[in-house]
Amino acid sequence: MNHDRRRFLASGVAAGALAVAGCVGLGAESERDGAGDSDAEPTATDGPGGVEYDVETVVSDLRNPWGIAVAPDDTMLITERPGGLVRVDDGEPRRIDGAPAVFAAGQGGLLDVAVHPDYPDTPWVYLTYAAVNDAGASTTHLGRGRLGPGATRLDEFEVLHAAAPFVDSDAHFGSRIVFGPDGRVYVTVGDRQFKNFGPEHVAQDTTTDLGAVLRFEPDGSIPESNPFVGGGGRDPIFSYGHRNPQGLAVHPETGALWEHEHGEQDGDEINVLRQAGNFGWPVATEACTYGGGDPIGVSHRDRSDVVEPVHFWPCGSGGFPPSGLTIYDGAVEAWQGDLFAGNLAGGYLGRFDVDGRDVTEVERLLGDRGWRIRAVTVGPDDGLLVAVDADPGPLVRVSPA
Repeated sequence: MNHDRRRFLASGVAAGALAVAGCVGLGAESERDGAGDSDAEPTATDGPGGVEYDVETVVSDLRNPWGIAVAPDDTMLITERPGGLVRVDDGEPRRIDGAPAVFAAGQGGLLDVAVHPDYPDTPWVYLTYAAVNDAGASTTHLGRGRLGPGATRLDEFEVLHAAAPFVDSDAHFGSRIVFGPDGRVYVTVGDRQFKNFGPEHVAQDTTTDLGAVLRFEPDGSIPESNPFVGGGGRDPIFSYGHRNPQGLAVHPETGALWEHEHGEQDGDEINVLRQAGNFGWPVATEACTYGGGDPIGVSHRDRSDVVEPVHFWPCGSGGFPPSGLTIYDGAVEAWQGDLFAGNLAGGYLGRFDVDGRDVTEVERLLGDRGWRIRAVTVGPDDGLLVAVDADPGPLVRVSPA
């Protein structure tokens, strides 16, 4: 299989006004070069149309941080793509044992993390990760383990789901995870970078989990209301026709699930998910082929059977390869209701105005540091927490000056 080597940043959930915390060391190969400065001192920067903000290091020396989750008790968990899980309590980082073995080649590894909404009363921690079968083929997995307050080991870890089928590929695992307003677990799975751009593509085939958003009960069982339960497709599928979804967030006011994903060449898009929705890839897309710039499929607007993105970057625009997604619901009035997403190739954090379903980019943050933004979320202190994809890479806090 011919694999596109674009790499991705990711979205997650993060925490607190942890000013300068200690270091957690690692030593694995990074997913891609372009690390940037991992020891950023607090600075004030003014983006166009924005507010001045400070940047503080929360944790340094992480190995390719990929996902961040903040529990209701403000415990912060950080995944490192080579396979590490780090816990931060009261500014002190500690390594957690008991994480699953992962396939850390290419874009694989230990990917996203989420906590049960009732944590710590229900102390389940959920992980998505790439792992292989006995034949060496890989897929996206969802699993969970118990991690009580102050614990340093993930206990009773169990695999809840392995996306079908396993594929001989190290790309497009998707792997964003979020609890929806219905209390269910939503997981994105990429298309594994298949290049047969037609109606037989796996993202258009609902008999596979690839190129789809999946929905589960917290114990990994299938909700009876999933659209293909009883026939027509795989039981876990919530929506399909996705390429490589690297951002997933719940809108704090509407409860809608917002998602973003990479196009082929350009064609990156932001979507509002719809149950049973076909989001088009690759039969309807605004992307084009690498190198040649030839159209792939048709525009979303030319097919009535697909869901149009709420925002996209057409072929020739330069695109916005996105990773990390959060919709701000803190106390900073200037950011209220805005969408934040990392731009991987551009090396900045994009701020977008959201008015209903109208989305407009209004500001670029952190664009002077050469950082690959892997994850972004709102912390309980109303700042933004941002993970930088590097080895070593920092977790930083962005807050109004």
